[in-house]
Amino acid sequence: MPRPGIEARWPALRSPAFRRLLLARLATVIGTNALIVAVGWQVYDIGRSAFQLGLIGLVQFLPAILLIPVTGTVADRYPRRTVIAIGLLVMALCAGALLAISLAGIDVVWPFLAILTLFGTCRAFLNPAHQSLIPNLVPVRHLGNAVAITTITGRAGQAIGPLAGGMLYGISAGVAHAAVLATFLAGAALAATIPRPAKRIAAPRISLQSLTAGFNYIWNTRAMLGAISLDVFAILLGGATALLPIFARDILDAGPSGLGILRGAPAVGGMAVALYLSVWSIRNSVGVTMFATVAVFGAATAVFGLSTNLWLSALALVVMGGSDVASAYIRWTLVQIWTPDEVRGRVSAVSSVSASGSTELGEFRAGSMAAAFGAVPAVVFGGVAIIGIVALWIRWFPELLRVRHFDRPV
Repeated sequence: MPRPGIEARWPALRSPAFRRLLLARLATVIGTNALIVAVGWQVYDIGRSAFQLGLIGLVQFLPAILLIPVTGTVADRYPRRTVIAIGLLVMALCAGALLAISLAGIDVVWPFLAILTLFGTCRAFLNPAHQSLIPNLVPVRHLGNAVAITTITGRAGQAIGPLAGGMLYGISAGVAHAAVLATFLAGAALAATIPRPAKRIAAPRISLQSLTAGFNYIWNTRAMLGAISLDVFAILLGGATALLPIFARDILDAGPSGLGILRGAPAVGGMAVALYLSVWSIRNSVGVTMFATVAVFGAATAVFGLSTNLWLSALALVVMGGSDVASAYIRWTLVQIWTPDEVRGRVSAVSSVSASGSTELGEFRAGSMAAAFGAVPAVVFGGVAIIGIVALWIRWFPELLRVRHFDRPV
C-alpha cells in the first residue's frame, strides 16, 4: 500500500524505475551546474575575458541545435536508459579531463572549450532520452505528477549545483572536478539499473523523413505547435535575469546581498508552483491556463523592469519563476502525452532545445537592447511584448485555446 505522506500524494514515485531515473536526473543537474560554475571561474581566472565566458555557453548550445535530428532519432532508435547511462559516462570523462588539465596547471582556454563542446554534445543526447523515457516508466494518469516531480528535482539541482561548485572551487579546481566526476558516475550507475521498459515499437529506419519526423509532427499538431512556440517567444522576450547585476547595483542600490535575493527569487516561485502541481495537477482548461501563465509572466517581467524597490522586484521575480514553471509544465506534459512513442524522442529534442536555446538568445536580446537603450526599457519592452504575443497566439492558434484536457488532442 502507498504511504499516505509520500506515494499517495506523489503517485509517480510508486514506480521504482522512475525513482532511479529521478535520482539520475538529480545527479546530472547538480553535476552540470557545479561543473559550469567551476569552469567559469577557471576560464575567467585565465583570460579575464567576458567574451571567453560567453563562449562557454556557446560551445554547449551549438551542438544541441546542430544535432536536433540526430539526438531525437537516437532516443527513439536505441534504449533510452542506455543513452542516458552512456551520456553520463562520457560527461564523467569530460570532468576527468578537466581534472587532469587543472592538476597540470594548463593556463590556456582552448582545452576547456574543447572539452565543453564534447560535454554539450552529451547533454544534447541526454535531454530527449530522459524526457521521452518518463512516459515509459509511469502510467499516463500519473504523467503530470511525474513531470511536476521532475521539475522540482531539476530546480533543486539548479540550486544545489552552483553552490556546491563554488564552494568546492574555493578549495581547489581539482576538488570541484573530482566531485563532479563522482556525481556523474553515480548518475550513470543509477541509469544503468533502470529496468528496461517493454519494447513498444520498432526502431525507426534512418532516412531524411525519420530525421525530420519531430519537426513534422509538431508542425502538423497545431495545438502543440502553439504551446511550444508561445513558450519559446516568452523566453526569448524575457531574459531579465541576465540583467540582474545591473538592477541590483544601479537601480535598486541593493549590493551583493540584494543580488543574491534577486537570483534566488525565481527559483522560490518555480519550486512553489512545481510542488503545487505535483499534488494538484491541471485538469481542465489547459489551453486557457497556458495563455494565462504566459501573460502573467509578461506582466511580472514589466513590473520588475519598472520597480525601484528591492522587495517588489523580488516578488515580481517570484511570480516570473512560478509562471515560467507552469507554462513549461503544460508544454512538457502535452509533448509527452500527445506524442506517439515512436517519435517521442525526436519531438522532445525539438521541444527541449527550443526552450534552452531561447533562454540563451533571450539573455542576448536583453543584454544587447540594454546596451543600446538601457536596462529598464529592455526589460519593460520584453514584458509588454510577451503580452502582445499572447494576444496574437490566441488569434493564430485557437486550437490551443480550445484544449481542455491533456489527454484529448484537438
